[in-house]
Amino acid sequence: MKIGRAAWLTDTGRRRTRNEDAYVFEPPLFAIADGMGGARAGEVAAGIAAAALRDRRRDVIDEASLEASIEEANRRVWERSVADPTTAGMGTTVTVALVDAVDAGIVFGHVGDSRAYRLRGDVLEQITTDHSLVAELVESGVLTPEEAERHPQRSAITRAVGTESAIEVDVFRVPAERGDLVLLCSDGLTDMLSQDEIASALLEADRDPEAAAERLVAAANARGGEDNITVVLFELVEGDPEPVTYDDPPAADEGAAEATLADPEADVSRHGAASGGRLTSLALVALVVVVGALALYWGISR
Repeated sequence: MKIGRAAWLTDTGRRRTRNEDAYVFEPPLFAIADGMGGARAGEVAAGIAAAALRDRRRDVIDEASLEASIEEANRRVWERSVADPTTAGMGTTVTVALVDAVDAGIVFGHVGDSRAYRLRGDVLEQITTDHSLVAELVESGVLTPEEAERHPQRSAITRAVGTESAIEVDVFRVPAERGDLVLLCSDGLTDMLSQDEIASALLEADRDPEAAAERLVAAANARGGEDNITVVLFELVEGDPEPVTYDDPPAADEGAAEATLADPEADVSRHGAASGGRLTSLALVALVVVVGALALYWGISR
């Protein structure tokens, strides 16, 4: 068994001006982070957490190392919030999937209310449990699942990466089968679409991750797009596991990593598009400005 097709898509949505979601797309490691905090703190928290997971991707091989990776993300976010008053109190959800194709399993690490789903056959199952107020109320019998979907406090989470110096992480392994399609998503998707609607979108896309990502984001935006929407999808197919190779990222400071992973001015990022595209555009704009200034100077001097 091996990873087959995979895709990601992130969108600012219809109501927000910045995208505070981040993701990691480094097969066999995939992750979603949904930041929270005032000003730009949410995007900073998500960016730091995603950068920490990416930095440690070579070391993540099992449950223990995945938990250590998320704990490292927590440490980095917490220390930044303590050192920088403008980011005090920031935090982020983190939901991670590590594919162990050799042992036919997927190891999940989870904090917050971003979610992981598995489509097996025609049945979509939520794999993670939300760390949220309404989830606890449903568990205790105070609310029904239907009431929870409409509850005004449905976005209030009870656990987040970076809000405390130590974090409790849900880490567990689930068996995998050929044909499984796995979805990681931020609550910008699940607050807009029901589980049945998500399942329908995946099946209507014929289980193709790229087509499904497009359908899911479009459907969430059509429903109102009240939050940032990020999805990561991958399938498991027949075949021998491929060797894991990672390219070393270019040297950059943590702030640059945050900007790359959580660009507030990027409305839509699609399917692994090159991160240098925005820099190229800025360079072209700068060139046009310089040429225009030289032309103006030449005309005046004559």
